[in-house]
Formats: sequence, C-alpha cells, structure tokens
Amino acid sequence: MTTTTGSILVTGATGHVGRHLVAELRRAGASVRALTRRPDVADLPTGVDVVEGDFDSLPSGVFDGVEAAFIFPADGAVEFVKAAAAAQVPRLVLLSSLAAALEHERDHGSASQLHHAAIEEALRATEAEWTILRPGTFANNLLSWAPSIRYTGGVSGPYPTSAQAPIHEADVAAAAAAALLQPGRGGEIHAMTGPEALTRREQLAVIGTAIGRELTFTENSPEEFAAEMRQYGVGDSIITMLLDYWSDTVDQPDAVRRTELLNGRASRTLAEWARDHAADFA
Repeated sequence: MTTTTGSILVTGATGHVGRHLVAELRRAGASVRALTRRPDVADLPTGVDVVEGDFDSLPSGVFDGVEAAFIFPADGAVEFVKAAAAAQVPRLVLLSSLAAALEHERDHGSASQLHHAAIEEALRATEAEWTILRPGTFANNLLSWAPSIRYTGGVSGPYPTSAQAPIHEADVAAAAAAALLQPGRGGEIHAMTGPEALTRREQLAVIGTAIGRELTFTENSPEEFAAEMRQYGVGDSIITMLLDYWSDTVDQPDAVRRTELLNGRASRTLAEWARDHAADFA
C-alpha cells in the first residue's frame, strides 16, 4: 500500500523502466501522473493522469499536487530538477548510473559519468528528500543483438570473455517505486546490478536457451567494432566507453550488488529477462 497522499510524477513513463514503474505504482494504489511527448500512443494503465510534454516544454501545473517525482536522465534533466525544486516537490528519485560512483579508472571522464554526475550535482543542491539509483549495465542493452540473432543466428563483437551483471529493467523500476512510496530515504544512494556476472558468450547462450536456438558468438577486434559502430553514427566517446568497460571486465568481472536491500525482492536473473524478451529475438 502507498504511504503517499499526493501524486507521483513519472518522467520517461513510456520507456523500459518507466512502464514497469507506472505499473508498480498503480498496483500499490498510488496516484500517478505520467509525462510523455505522445499521450495518444502512451498506452499506460487506466487511472494514470497522462500529460503531454518533455523536459524542454514542461506543461503548466505539471507539479501541482505532486508529492514525489521520478527523474529519467534524459537531456534536460538538470533543468527539470531545478524546476521541481522551485516547485518544492518534497521527494525526488533519480535514475543515474554506476559510472557516477567513479569506482573504476575507466569511469573518470566517460560519457556516462559526465552526463549523470551533472544531474546528481543538481539534485544534491536541492532541499528535497532525494534518492539516487545507480544501476550498472542494463540487460536491455542486449536488445542491440536482436537483428543479428534473428538473421544470422549469432553476434560478433570484441572481448567475448568479459563478464557483466546485467540488470532487469523491472528491478530498477521496483527499487524506484520503493523510494518514491516510502518517505525517509533522503540522501540514500543505491548501486544496483543483476544477480550474477556472465561472460558475453554466456549472455548470448542464455538468450539462445530462451528462444530455443543455438547461437554463435564470433570474436572480432576492438578496431573492427569501432569501425562498425561509426558506420551507424555512434560517437567515439561512446565507443571508447564500451570498449574500456568490456576490456576491464575480462579479468575483473562486474561486482554483484544486492538490489533487494532497497525493494525487498531478489534480483531477476538474465534467464528471466531473456524469457521476458524472447519475442524481441525470435
């Protein structure tokens, strides 16, 4: 049951985390206001107050009656934090990144660290009761493999033995819901990962099991990967961030973090995520 009395404003409400979060909050009985650019196609649960807008064009009255807000870290999030603070929204929950913790040398100055650190800094400057969620790599990043899996029966890439602990977007949403619904979590910062570190080859095998196919991981060089990504318009800062992450986690796999400390639930495995997303790969 919810302990809030006002509305909870969810930004990024139609994204991977946002949809799960809206559903979690509604199941808890919370009043939810969802900010989206396209209310006509939002397809959110019955009873959600869907308002049109984004960080660049906040609608008048969007903060009226809002007791807590979830901040998706899109461009413009710093300005949104300042607007929420000016409106005296009591409780703010930010979706950040583990890169902002600066636990590894690779994080210093990375594209992800710079982006998320700026939003965190703006949040800390407010007088709101704030909570920061810092997930590591999202399992949803593996959706980039879907076209290759569908059409070639496998993927190619560098560092097949590097090991990450991908987190299910639903676990991030559950943690966000807990922070939004429970006052008294001001100043908390939560690092979050999936429950196990798996090599990239093992991650592919998990997806193969979910869709009933034997999939092949073909190793290529970092240089080949970079050239391919540039063809798709990916910037060098992103390419460098990915290659540094994968190369570092060959000998030092992702450390696993316990998300149940925040939401009281055991983290979903990658196998569960793959079953949930089997249609995306089949």
